[in-house]
Amino acid sequence: MRTVHISEITETVKKLCIEANIYLGADIKKAISASGKTEISETAKSILEKLEENMRVAEEKEIPVCQDTGMAVVFVKVGQEVHIEGGLLTDAIHEGVALGYTEGYLRKSVVEDPIRRKNTGDNTPAVIHYDIVAGDKIEITVAPKGFGSENMGALKMLKPAEGLEGVKAFVIDTVKRAGANPCPPIVVGVGIGGTMEKCTLLAKQALSVDLDQENPDPFYAELERELLCAINETGIGVQGFGGKTTALGVKILAYPTHIAGLPCAVNINCHVTRHKTAVI
Repeated sequence: MRTVHISEITETVKKLCIEANIYLGADIKKAISASGKTEISETAKSILEKLEENMRVAEEKEIPVCQDTGMAVVFVKVGQEVHIEGGLLTDAIHEGVALGYTEGYLRKSVVEDPIRRKNTGDNTPAVIHYDIVAGDKIEITVAPKGFGSENMGALKMLKPAEGLEGVKAFVIDTVKRAGANPCPPIVVGVGIGGTMEKCTLLAKQALSVDLDQENPDPFYAELERELLCAINETGIGVQGFGGKTTALGVKILAYPTHIAGLPCAVNINCHVTRHKTAVI
């Protein structure tokens, strides 16, 4: 049994919140650069160049890559051989988010009640998802989620008879309805299966999969490529100005489901698809 003090967790979460909002992943940078080389629209090319410049400036000046520094979504894999001391794990994570957003001068966007809407002042609480795994480590992924793209997500409880074609149609229709609102080029996370809440979680988790990472299931790997091609043929384009770069990637996570259902969820992210991971 390995012991971890909550202070280490708090400090790790703080750093991840700051880093995730400043430094985009190499996969996103690579995808944007590659899109600029193949894009046919001069307007789109120009905007993609500006996005690359924005990323460089954010890193050089150590400032957020986007003004919407998001609501902190935290995925935590806790090894069952870990003992946490000094307090509650959840409290430590919330404290890390509060410190990250205040000390990092990140915009505080969370309201304490969805109707009365008073700002909490430190971007807490976070949305935390736990998974108990083997081992004696704690893996923490912080994925700040802006709501220009979050608002464009959708869930549909498809009938099993609608099958694969129903899934494809729903994903593409969701992207079309989103249009320019999520600041394309986007990354599309798709969750299929499970229950209503499980498939939406899968869609959110899919956004943290590296764009260069091939889906281990060849069936879904091919479906990701097919959907990406179809989405880029919509003509929405970069920031909605047309062209062939509407999406940088599509990632799918699937889970077993009931014989009577085919849940499907789509979670969209803008090109600022932020997520940083650390292992304690």
